[in-house]
Amino acid sequence: MAVSSTDLGTLPIKQLLVKQSVPASIGILFMSVNILVDTIFVGQWLGSLAIAAVSVVLPITFLISSLGMALGIGGSSIISRALGANDREKALQTFGNQIMMTLGLAIISVVIGLFYSKEVLLLFGANGEIMKPAMAFFIPVLYGVPFLGLCMMGNTVIRAEGKPKFAMIAMIIPAFGNIILDIIFIKTLNLGMFGAALATSLSYFMCFAFILWFFIFKSELKPQWHHYTFKYKIVSEISSLGFVTFARQGVVAILSIILNHTLFIHGGEISVAIYGIISRMLMFALFPILGVTQGFLPIAGYNYGAKNYVRVSETISTSVKWAAGLATVIFIAILIFAEPIVAIFSKDSTIIKETPNALRLVFAASPIIAIQLIGAAYFQAAGKAIPALLLTLTKQGFFLIPLILVLPNIYGIFGVWIAFPIADILSTLVTGFFLKREMNRKLTFLQDGI
Repeated sequence: MAVSSTDLGTLPIKQLLVKQSVPASIGILFMSVNILVDTIFVGQWLGSLAIAAVSVVLPITFLISSLGMALGIGGSSIISRALGANDREKALQTFGNQIMMTLGLAIISVVIGLFYSKEVLLLFGANGEIMKPAMAFFIPVLYGVPFLGLCMMGNTVIRAEGKPKFAMIAMIIPAFGNIILDIIFIKTLNLGMFGAALATSLSYFMCFAFILWFFIFKSELKPQWHHYTFKYKIVSEISSLGFVTFARQGVVAILSIILNHTLFIHGGEISVAIYGIISRMLMFALFPILGVTQGFLPIAGYNYGAKNYVRVSETISTSVKWAAGLATVIFIAILIFAEPIVAIFSKDSTIIKETPNALRLVFAASPIIAIQLIGAAYFQAAGKAIPALLLTLTKQGFFLIPLILVLPNIYGIFGVWIAFPIADILSTLVTGFFLKREMNRKLTFLQDGI
């Protein structure tokens, strides 16, 4: 049964969370499987150096496409609250402005990337022999980034409408497309890194085509021409809320730069490849927690806009419990099956030997990260840009980057891996404090009507 926007304020929270989170989780799963299988194909067919090259390029393309994600999440927070307040005109104006902002910024970013491709790759860690395969992968993928940006923006709007199944399908289509095209271009036609990149770009276009179909034929939001005209207040609100997401991706990009250079200094190309495998597992293994977080956002945003603060509190509590339980199961699985997981990616004996323990260390604090993710998402859903920004940046920006700069100088490569669980613990403590205070004071204060 489909969920309409009004259902977000009436259906039981647990039922809503299942309806919103399960499709989001499946969509993220397929997206993660896409990246995971892509890495496996590249590693098995093109070698560990190719994994290192992909690890350098993907943070760059994700940074550019995250403009779409940022504008999507920022705008969707406004759309959810506008629908909750029955202000459909504001929702339409927001959507139109999202589209124009995403398209313009993505194209500008791609042009800059094409003109300064070598400099950008060097900045992100394409050191030594990594540069050649990285360049072969980067340029074709760059042409597909505007489509990816529009997909990431559109996907969040679909969820804000209360139609998560369509958002799920939009994420499944490019996953299947990329895997099939990888086999054709890399294995059958022997196009190497260019083939891997071509498959990736075409998969982005497939996703865009489906999302375009959805908004033409299925969406509640049907903007007219005047809705595409920039409105300063709307643009400002989208930007302030979206900046939270873009700042997070920007910090992730800075983290990638520091990590790739640090790994290369302390362990060469092999260490960069090892982190390439770990980062793919971080995206893949945590898909249920990310799905709960994505499902949480429109429910919390709609009910906050409708001033139903009891439902907001219930959504927070239920989401944290569910996500924490899932994260614990994932941690146990990583702990037990680290060796066979790593063997899927590479035949390189050094990678097979060194990666499992590093993988376990990076995931060591994963059972508690639900508090950090849901906590930061709440402030974003409620339209509170500054606390959302600060809490979103706690792990990577305030803790992980400084730890990466310090610990490897003392403990070598081990210092890189141990920095991850330490950052998880510290950021969870900080976010947990502010979330608990918000629930005890602000939400209770509002719902009691004091």
